[in-house]
Amino acid sequence: MTHGMRTDVYTSPGGGGNWRDNAARYALLPLRIFLGVTFVYAGLDKLTDSAFMKDAGAGSVGDMMRAVRDSSAVPALVDLALKSPAGFGYAIALGELAVGIGTLLGLLTRLAALGGALISLSLWLTVSWAADPYYYGNDLAYLMAWLPLVLAGAPLLSLDAVLRSRRQGRTGGGYR
Repeated sequence: MTHGMRTDVYTSPGGGGNWRDNAARYALLPLRIFLGVTFVYAGLDKLTDSAFMKDAGAGSVGDMMRAVRDSSAVPALVDLALKSPAGFGYAIALGELAVGIGTLLGLLTRLAALGGALISLSLWLTVSWAADPYYYGNDLAYLMAWLPLVLAGAPLLSLDAVLRSRRQGRTGGGYR
């Protein structure tokens, strides 16, 4: 019995190519959905938590920032946030919400992913920097998860794809 490379390919009923091609085309979609839902949830959770948006008190952004100040990689960033803890809390929450919505809709996806990466980077350098071992801090993992979307965007099932298709239709369909 000989073993060789398979030459038959499964073609979907719609003629969309073999299953490997389809899997590759849709590979970023689960990541996009996960990150989008997670960041929308995180933003809404902060906005609806009355304790979080306070300068001080249990569960407040101010107390959290004061607690991590001396162990963060960039104490100056924490000091900046501590000038207005509630303002910083709103900025993070609204940023997470905008990033999550943009990612879910696939609208300005690379920009939204860059925003998500920057939020994750700032949280890693401040809040979860002291996690030991480093992989206990989830912000670094989120930072790495955003990078494929920064690089690739949302080529399918996105408003970016719809807008690109319309642009190409107006210009005669040339190369991007």
